[in-house]
Amino acid sequence: MSKANPLWGAPRVHGELRKIGIDVSQAAVSKYMVRHRKPPSQTWRSFLDNHLRDLASVDFFTVPTATFRVLFVFVVLCHDRRRIVHFNVTEHPSAEWTAQQMVDAFPWDTAPGYLLRDRDQIYGGYFDRRVAGLEIEQVLTAPRSPWQNPFVERLIGSIRRECLDHMIILGEQHLKRILREYVDYYHSCRTHLSLEKDAPEPRLVESPAMGRVTAVAKVGGLHQYYTRLAA
Repeated sequence: MSKANPLWGAPRVHGELRKIGIDVSQAAVSKYMVRHRKPPSQTWRSFLDNHLRDLASVDFFTVPTATFRVLFVFVVLCHDRRRIVHFNVTEHPSAEWTAQQMVDAFPWDTAPGYLLRDRDQIYGGYFDRRVAGLEIEQVLTAPRSPWQNPFVERLIGSIRRECLDHMIILGEQHLKRILREYVDYYHSCRTHLSLEKDAPEPRLVESPAMGRVTAVAKVGGLHQYYTRLAA
Protein backbone atom coordinates (compact mmCIF):
# COMPACT_ATOMS: atom_id res chain seq x y z
CA MET A 1 0.00 0.00 0.00
CA SER A 2 2.86 2.37 0.81
CA LYS A 3 4.65 1.60 -2.46
CA ALA A 4 1.47 2.03 -4.52
CA ASN A 5 0.75 5.43 -2.95
CA PRO A 6 4.07 7.27 -2.55
CA LEU A 7 2.28 10.53 -1.64
CA TRP A 8 0.79 8.98 1.52
CA GLY A 9 2.27 9.21 5.00
CA ALA A 10 1.89 6.69 7.82
CA PRO A 11 -1.41 8.20 9.16
CA ARG A 12 -3.07 7.84 5.74
CA VAL A 13 -1.91 4.22 5.33
CA HIS A 14 -2.98 3.44 8.90
CA GLY A 15 -6.41 4.95 8.22
CA GLU A 16 -6.86 2.78 5.13
CA LEU A 17 -5.83 -0.35 7.03
CA ARG A 18 -8.38 0.40 9.73
CA LYS A 19 -11.12 0.70 7.12
CA ILE A 20 -10.39 -2.78 5.77
CA GLY A 21 -10.32 -4.37 9.21
CA ILE A 22 -6.56 -4.76 9.69
CA ASP A 23 -5.75 -3.99 13.34
CA VAL A 24 -2.19 -2.67 13.50
CA SER A 25 -0.69 0.27 15.34
CA GLN A 26 0.40 3.43 13.57
CA ALA A 27 3.87 2.92 15.05
CA ALA A 28 4.11 -0.39 13.21
CA VAL A 29 2.95 1.27 9.99
CA SER A 30 5.60 4.00 10.41
CA LYS A 31 8.29 1.38 10.91
CA TYR A 32 7.62 -0.28 7.56
CA MET A 33 6.77 2.84 5.52
CA VAL A 34 8.82 3.51 2.40
CA ARG A 35 8.71 7.24 3.14
CA HIS A 36 8.91 9.06 6.47
CA ARG A 37 6.15 11.17 7.94
CA LYS A 38 6.19 14.91 7.38
CA PRO A 39 6.33 17.36 10.33
CA PRO A 40 2.99 18.09 12.02
CA SER A 41 0.96 21.12 11.00
CA GLN A 42 0.80 24.36 12.97
CA THR A 43 -1.53 24.83 15.94
CA TRP A 44 -4.99 26.13 14.99
CA ARG A 45 -6.45 29.24 16.53
CA SER A 46 -9.04 28.77 19.28
CA PHE A 47 -11.66 30.67 17.26
CA LEU A 48 -11.57 28.02 14.56
CA ASP A 49 -12.06 25.25 17.11
CA ASN A 50 -14.90 27.03 18.90
CA HIS A 51 -16.86 27.71 15.69
CA LEU A 52 -15.92 24.56 13.81
CA ARG A 53 -19.47 23.44 12.97
CA ASP A 54 -20.62 26.84 11.75
CA LEU A 55 -17.58 28.02 9.82
CA ALA A 56 -16.57 27.90 6.16
CA SER A 57 -13.50 29.29 4.45
CA VAL A 58 -12.75 30.34 0.88
CA ASP A 59 -9.64 31.04 -1.15
CA PHE A 60 -8.20 31.23 -4.64
CA PHE A 61 -5.20 29.42 -6.07
CA THR A 62 -3.67 29.53 -9.54
CA VAL A 63 -2.95 26.72 -11.98
CA PRO A 64 -0.78 27.20 -15.10
CA THR A 65 -1.73 25.37 -18.29
CA ALA A 66 0.31 23.76 -21.05
CA THR A 67 -0.32 26.84 -23.23
CA PHE A 68 1.00 29.24 -20.50
CA ARG A 69 -2.44 30.50 -19.47
CA VAL A 70 -3.12 31.00 -15.77
CA LEU A 71 -6.42 29.69 -14.41
CA PHE A 72 -7.89 30.70 -11.06
CA VAL A 73 -9.58 28.06 -8.89
CA PHE A 74 -12.02 29.19 -6.20
CA VAL A 75 -12.78 26.69 -3.42
CA VAL A 76 -15.33 26.77 -0.59
CA LEU A 77 -14.63 24.48 2.36
CA CYS A 78 -16.92 23.67 5.31
CA HIS A 79 -14.86 22.96 8.40
CA ASP A 80 -16.97 20.44 10.29
CA ARG A 81 -16.34 17.44 7.99
CA ARG A 82 -13.72 19.08 5.73
CA ARG A 83 -16.23 19.05 2.88
CA ILE A 84 -15.52 20.90 -0.36
CA VAL A 85 -19.01 22.28 -0.91
CA HIS A 86 -18.13 24.14 -4.11
CA PHE A 87 -15.33 24.91 -6.55
CA ASN A 88 -15.12 26.62 -9.90
CA VAL A 89 -12.51 27.73 -12.43
CA THR A 90 -12.13 30.96 -14.37
CA GLU A 91 -9.46 32.81 -16.28
CA HIS A 92 -10.78 36.25 -15.31
CA PRO A 93 -12.05 36.37 -11.70
CA SER A 94 -14.11 39.34 -10.55
CA ALA A 95 -16.05 40.34 -7.44
CA GLU A 96 -19.34 39.60 -9.23
CA TRP A 97 -18.17 36.14 -10.33
CA THR A 98 -16.85 35.34 -6.85
CA ALA A 99 -20.09 36.49 -5.19
CA GLN A 100 -22.10 34.21 -7.49
CA GLN A 101 -19.97 31.26 -6.38
CA MET A 102 -21.09 31.86 -2.81
CA VAL A 103 -24.73 31.74 -3.91
CA ASP A 104 -24.06 28.50 -5.79
CA ALA A 105 -22.25 27.01 -2.80
CA PHE A 106 -24.98 27.79 -0.25
CA PRO A 107 -28.48 27.67 -1.77
CA TRP A 108 -31.58 28.24 0.33
CA ASP A 109 -30.83 28.03 4.09
CA THR A 110 -27.53 26.13 4.01
CA ALA A 111 -25.22 29.11 4.59
CA PRO A 112 -22.80 28.94 7.56
CA GLY A 113 -22.70 31.54 10.30
CA TYR A 114 -19.13 32.66 9.59
CA LEU A 115 -16.93 32.93 6.50
CA LEU A 116 -13.16 33.01 6.90
CA ARG A 117 -11.18 34.65 4.09
CA ASP A 118 -8.12 36.75 3.39
CA ARG A 119 -7.99 40.41 2.33
CA ASP A 120 -7.49 39.87 -1.40
CA GLN A 121 -8.64 42.76 -3.59
CA ILE A 122 -10.93 40.42 -5.52
CA TYR A 123 -13.41 40.49 -2.62
CA GLY A 124 -14.96 43.90 -3.24
CA GLY A 125 -18.11 45.66 -2.11
CA TYR A 126 -20.30 43.57 -4.39
CA PHE A 127 -19.02 40.38 -2.73
CA ASP A 128 -19.53 41.85 0.75
CA ARG A 129 -23.14 42.78 -0.01
CA ARG A 130 -23.96 39.37 -1.47
CA VAL A 131 -22.46 37.56 1.53
CA ALA A 132 -24.34 39.86 3.92
CA GLY A 133 -27.53 38.98 2.02
CA LEU A 134 -26.87 35.35 2.85
CA GLU A 135 -26.63 36.36 6.53
CA ILE A 136 -23.00 35.27 6.78
CA GLU A 137 -20.59 37.14 9.02
CA GLN A 138 -17.16 37.54 7.46
CA VAL A 139 -13.97 37.00 9.47
CA LEU A 140 -10.88 38.49 7.79
CA THR A 141 -7.37 37.24 8.41
CA ALA A 142 -4.52 39.62 9.13
CA PRO A 143 -2.51 40.84 6.10
CA ARG A 144 0.02 38.30 4.81
CA SER A 145 -1.05 35.70 7.40
CA PRO A 146 -2.14 32.54 5.53
CA TRP A 147 -1.62 30.52 8.73
CA GLN A 148 -4.77 32.16 10.09
CA ASN A 149 -6.80 30.32 7.44
CA PRO A 150 -5.25 26.86 7.89
CA PHE A 151 -8.13 24.61 6.81
CA VAL A 152 -8.43 25.87 3.25
CA GLU A 153 -4.67 26.41 2.96
CA ARG A 154 -4.10 22.76 3.84
CA LEU A 155 -6.78 21.76 1.34
CA ILE A 156 -5.07 23.72 -1.43
CA GLY A 157 -1.74 22.15 -0.48
CA SER A 158 -3.29 18.69 -0.66
CA ILE A 159 -4.79 19.39 -4.09
CA ARG A 160 -1.39 20.49 -5.37
CA ARG A 161 0.72 17.73 -3.79
CA GLU A 162 -1.71 14.88 -4.41
CA CYS A 163 -3.06 15.86 -7.82
CA LEU A 164 -2.06 18.92 -9.82
CA ASP A 165 1.71 18.68 -9.28
CA HIS A 166 1.60 15.37 -11.16
CA MET A 167 -0.41 16.48 -14.20
CA ILE A 168 -0.16 18.84 -17.16
CA ILE A 169 -3.35 20.88 -17.42
CA LEU A 170 -4.51 21.49 -20.98
CA GLY A 171 -7.29 24.00 -20.35
CA GLU A 172 -10.23 25.07 -18.24
CA GLN A 173 -12.47 22.09 -18.96
CA HIS A 174 -9.62 19.65 -18.43
CA LEU A 175 -8.86 21.25 -15.04
CA LYS A 176 -12.52 21.07 -13.99
CA ARG A 177 -12.66 17.36 -14.87
CA ILE A 178 -9.49 16.59 -12.92
CA LEU A 179 -10.71 18.54 -9.90
CA ARG A 180 -14.08 16.76 -9.99
CA GLU A 181 -12.26 13.41 -9.87
CA TYR A 182 -10.09 14.55 -7.00
CA VAL A 183 -13.02 15.99 -5.03
CA ASP A 184 -14.89 12.70 -5.40
CA TYR A 185 -11.84 10.83 -4.07
CA TYR A 186 -11.33 13.43 -1.32
CA HIS A 187 -14.89 13.10 -0.06
CA SER A 188 -15.51 9.37 -0.33
CA CYS A 189 -12.08 7.76 0.13
CA ARG A 190 -9.37 9.97 1.62
CA THR A 191 -8.92 9.57 5.39
CA HIS A 192 -8.22 12.68 7.52
CA LEU A 193 -6.35 13.00 10.79
CA SER A 194 -8.82 15.60 12.06
CA LEU A 195 -11.75 13.23 11.41
CA GLU A 196 -10.24 10.40 13.46
CA LYS A 197 -8.92 8.89 10.22
CA ASP A 198 -12.31 8.80 8.55
CA ALA A 199 -13.36 10.37 5.24
CA PRO A 200 -15.64 13.45 4.95
CA GLU A 201 -18.33 11.00 3.83
CA PRO A 202 -17.93 8.39 6.61
CA ARG A 203 -16.58 4.99 5.56
CA LEU A 204 -17.60 1.77 7.25
CA VAL A 205 -14.95 -0.48 8.77
CA GLU A 206 -14.84 -3.68 6.71
CA SER A 207 -14.04 -6.91 8.54
CA PRO A 208 -11.84 -9.65 7.02
CA ALA A 209 -14.95 -11.83 6.73
CA MET A 210 -16.26 -9.54 3.97
CA GLY A 211 -13.71 -10.85 1.47
CA ARG A 212 -10.29 -10.15 0.06
CA VAL A 213 -8.79 -6.67 -0.16
CA THR A 214 -9.14 -5.06 -3.59
CA ALA A 215 -7.50 -1.83 -4.76
CA VAL A 216 -9.53 0.58 -6.90
CA ALA A 217 -7.61 3.24 -8.83
CA LYS A 218 -8.64 6.85 -8.21
CA VAL A 219 -7.67 10.19 -9.79
CA GLY A 220 -6.14 8.57 -12.85
CA GLY A 221 -4.20 6.06 -10.77
CA LEU A 222 -2.50 8.62 -8.51
CA HIS A 223 -4.31 7.14 -5.49
CA GLN A 224 -6.05 3.93 -4.65
CA TYR A 225 -9.16 3.08 -2.64
CA TYR A 226 -9.02 -0.16 -0.69
CA THR A 227 -12.14 -2.20 -0.06
CA ARG A 228 -13.09 -5.79 0.58
CA LEU A 229 -15.00 -7.77 -2.02
CA ALA A 230 -16.39 -11.29 -1.76
CA ALA A 231 -14.46 -13.79 -3.83
